[in-house]
Amino acid sequence: MPAPPLLRAIRVTPTWRIASTVYLTLLCYITIGLPLAVIPVFVHHVLGFDAVVAGLAVSLQYLATFASRPFAGRMTDTVGPKPAVLLGLSACAGAGLLLLLSGLARHRPLFSLLLLLVSRGLLGCGESCTGTGCITWAIGRVGVSRTAQIISLNGVASYGGIAFGAPLGLAIAGTRGTVPLGLLTLLLALAGLLLARGKPAVAPQGGGVRVGFARILRSVAPYGTALALGSVGFGVLAAFVTLFYEAQGWHGAGITGPGAALSAFGIAFMLMRLLLAAQINRRGGLAVSIASFAAETGGLLLLWQAPTPFVAVLGSALTGAGFALVFPALGVLAVARVAPNSRGSAIGAYSVFLDISLGLSGPLLGLVARTHGYRSLFLCAAAASLTALAICVWLRARPPGGLASPPAVG
Repeated sequence: MPAPPLLRAIRVTPTWRIASTVYLTLLCYITIGLPLAVIPVFVHHVLGFDAVVAGLAVSLQYLATFASRPFAGRMTDTVGPKPAVLLGLSACAGAGLLLLLSGLARHRPLFSLLLLLVSRGLLGCGESCTGTGCITWAIGRVGVSRTAQIISLNGVASYGGIAFGAPLGLAIAGTRGTVPLGLLTLLLALAGLLLARGKPAVAPQGGGVRVGFARILRSVAPYGTALALGSVGFGVLAAFVTLFYEAQGWHGAGITGPGAALSAFGIAFMLMRLLLAAQINRRGGLAVSIASFAAETGGLLLLWQAPTPFVAVLGSALTGAGFALVFPALGVLAVARVAPNSRGSAIGAYSVFLDISLGLSGPLLGLVARTHGYRSLFLCAAAASLTALAICVWLRARPPGGLASPPAVG
């Protein structure tokens, strides 16, 4: 039976084509969000390791994402985005299986930790291939002129998945630890694989001289550096919000629980992406980034001084609202500096800075927490965000050159 005319009309709109691709990112990031608030507690309290190891267990995923970005970018540019997404979702399925086994082996702490770390590594590889592939896949379907919209909606899917997955993970983990989280991760990844296989592929962008990843990395570095500094706040929330709440004696669920802080971040992030993403093309990527970093800095300072869980939730929401437009605002400028046949590599290179930030913030700030407490981490993150703001002011006055002529969006 043919679809109704209205539904057929909706399906050919660019927004529908973008959404019908980036929902695969949503599935991927739900699997990332599910164990996010559980892993630090599992490693610290169940397996018996300290805060540095707990931070490493969270951050290893981002380090693996960083390491696999060049491969994901090259695969997207040369083989096509659909195979990259299929590989990424397969890695997520493997991560879920190992997470399940880690929970079953919790009475053997070292073995359980090893399984967990390998699971985190696979999940990081899945994130890089799925995220890069979905963005490039959507660009291939609707055109490069909608890059800002694509990156924005992909980000809504990313952080929406975390905002949904993190409290769900806390709710279903219970006394069974990572076992139900691993099972649900496996099922979601397999569902994503089935859905992705039936979607139309787009050919990789051919022609022209391909530029090496290192040269692309240098081209996007000014924008990536600001992104990395601005991402520390999210890294702190992701790795330490549960332990921060425990240190303050804030126990319970709902508004008094750490899941509320992560959800507030994710919801504010999504709303800003949906409501204000168009401002990137209207006002310029750097102007939007400057305002965003100012808001993020304010939210992190509020978290630093939060006297109650309610104020911490407000700080998390302001941090999420500030961070929301940073990636697409700077990303449009970064991607515009490469030729069309290197867009996948450019997205991967730009995202490397996010991976480095999230990968290093866990273990390094775990050392800070050891001597200065968890509250001090938000002050460190605020200082990083303020530095990112200063870089954007400098870039606005002295825009760097690149490998392609940038559009007038910054």
